[in-house]
Amino acid sequence: MMRKWNGWGDEATSFPVNTGANRLLKQLLGGATPLPDANLSTVLASVPASRLPAHPLISREALPRLLHARGQSLGDWLALRSGEIGLFPDGVAEPISSAEVRALLDFAREHDVVVIPYGGGTSVAGHITPLPDARPILTLSLAKLNTLIAIDHESQIATLGAGANGPRVEALLNKSGYTLGHFPQSFELSTVGGWVVTRSSGQQSLRYGRIEQMFAGGTVETLRGTLEIPTFPASSAGPDLRELVLGSEGRLGVLTEVKVRVTRLADVEEFHIFFLPNWDVASTAIRELAQRKLPCSMLRLSNAEETRTQLAMAGHAKALGLYDRMLRIRGMGEGRCMMTVGVTGSKATVKFALREVKKALSPYGAITTAGQLLGKKWEHSRFRSPYLRESLWQLGYAVDTLETAVDWPKVTPTMQAIETALRDAMKAEGEPLLVFTHLSHLYSQGSSIYTTYIYRVGRDYAQTRSRWEKLKRAASEQIVRMGGTISHQHGVGRDHAPYLPAEKGPLGIETLQTLLQHFDPDRRLNPGKLLLDEKTSG
Repeated sequence: MMRKWNGWGDEATSFPVNTGANRLLKQLLGGATPLPDANLSTVLASVPASRLPAHPLISREALPRLLHARGQSLGDWLALRSGEIGLFPDGVAEPISSAEVRALLDFAREHDVVVIPYGGGTSVAGHITPLPDARPILTLSLAKLNTLIAIDHESQIATLGAGANGPRVEALLNKSGYTLGHFPQSFELSTVGGWVVTRSSGQQSLRYGRIEQMFAGGTVETLRGTLEIPTFPASSAGPDLRELVLGSEGRLGVLTEVKVRVTRLADVEEFHIFFLPNWDVASTAIRELAQRKLPCSMLRLSNAEETRTQLAMAGHAKALGLYDRMLRIRGMGEGRCMMTVGVTGSKATVKFALREVKKALSPYGAITTAGQLLGKKWEHSRFRSPYLRESLWQLGYAVDTLETAVDWPKVTPTMQAIETALRDAMKAEGEPLLVFTHLSHLYSQGSSIYTTYIYRVGRDYAQTRSRWEKLKRAASEQIVRMGGTISHQHGVGRDHAPYLPAEKGPLGIETLQTLLQHFDPDRRLNPGKLLLDEKTSG
C-alpha cells in the first residue's frame, strides 16, 4: 500500500462523491471553492535540522519525520494540506523487538529526549502531534513489531506485536481459524497496540466486546523497567494492572506485545437494514433490542439527517428513488431512520437472531424490504468512509466527527444538544452546517453517540481552521455540560485533555498525575497528552 503523505490511507483507493450527493451538498451548504494543497517537496524543505544525536536505530531524514508528524484529526489534515506543519519530530525509530525499544528508552533518558509512541498514525485527538519542548523529540514507530508471536489454542489467547494493523491482525489469525473481531472504522491503518492504549471500540462490539474485553495481558517497556501483565480468566487479587495500560496513551511506557482473547471464525455473517418511521420510535426500538441481549454482533441507528445523507452518498439514484417511493407509500416519510443490524455466528444462531430481531421490531413498524441488499452495500463500504474526506476536500468541503456516550435517558437530549451547539457555532459567520448522528455502540445502560459535520472551507486555511476549532470547542463543551464522556472510542490525546477533569474530578486527575509521576517523573513519554501537564521542559 502506498500511503498518502497528506491524507488518509492508500493512494490508489478513493470514495468519490456521486452526483446526487454533490447536488445535496450544494443545496444545503452552497457552492464551495477548494483550497490549494501544499507541495510535498516544499514541505520537505521546511523540515528543520534534527536536534538528536546520531543513533543506529534512528532516522533523522526529512521524509520519515514528516510522515510521522501528524495524525488524522481535521486539525492535522489542515496542517498537512496547507504545509504548515508546525513542529516535527527530530527523528523516527522503527524497532524490531522489545529489546530495541528498551535501548531507545535508555537513549532517551541518557540524552534527555522526549518519546512519542506511534502506532498507525490514525489518531483524531492529537495523540502523536509533537508539542513545543526544549528537548529533542523522538517518534517511536511500532510498525515492525507486527508478527503473530504465539497462539494458545486451548485458552484462545493470541500474542501479537503491538504494531500489527487491523488487516494484518485478521490475516494472521484467520490462518488458524480465529478472528479478533475488532473492526473500528480506522481498521485499515490502526494497530492492536493503539487500540489498547486508546480504549478503542470496534463496529461489532456487541459480539466481540470492546478492546478492554479482548485485552488479556502483555508487555510494556517503561522507563523504570519491563512491566509484564500475565493472563488470567479473571482475578480478585486487587486492582487490575491491565487497566493501567488501557487508555494510557503512551504515558506509562511503550506497549510492545499484546495478548488478546480471540474467537473462532463464524460460519455466517450478515448485515440487514431496517427503516423505522421516526427517531422517537427508532431509538426506543433499538434500546429494546440492546436490553433484550439478542445475539446480534452490531446495532447501529442513524437519525433522519444521516439516513438521508447516507442514502445520497450510496449512489444508485434510480434504484434508491424507487425504494424511497415504496417507503413513502408505507408511511416512511422525511423523518425515517435507518437501523443496521449485524448477525454473526452459526447458521442456526444467525437465523434465530434475525427472526427475533424482526419479531422485536414488528410493533414499531419496521420495514426491511431489500434490507440485506442495502446491508451488503454498507459492508462493502464500511472501511472506505474515511476516504470521503479527500473527495469532499476536493469539492471545497471539510468534514469531521466526534463522539461520546451517555445513559439512555440522556441519549436523545445529548444528541440534540450537540447538533444544536454545532449549528449555532456557525451561525455567527452566516455559514450553514450539515450535521447528522448515529448510535454506533449499544449497551443495556446507554449508547455511544457519533456525530458527523460538514462545512464549507473558508477563504483560506486560517479561517477554515478557526471554524474547526470553534466547532470542536462548542461540541466538547456541550458534551461535558450534558454529562457525557469526552470520548467513547477515540481517546483523549491533546484535543480532549482540557475536558477530562470534568469527567474524572479533582481527586481522579490527581490520582492519574501521581501514577504518571511514578512511571515518568521527567515527563519524557508523550507529555501533554491525556493530561495537560502543569509544566513542560523549556
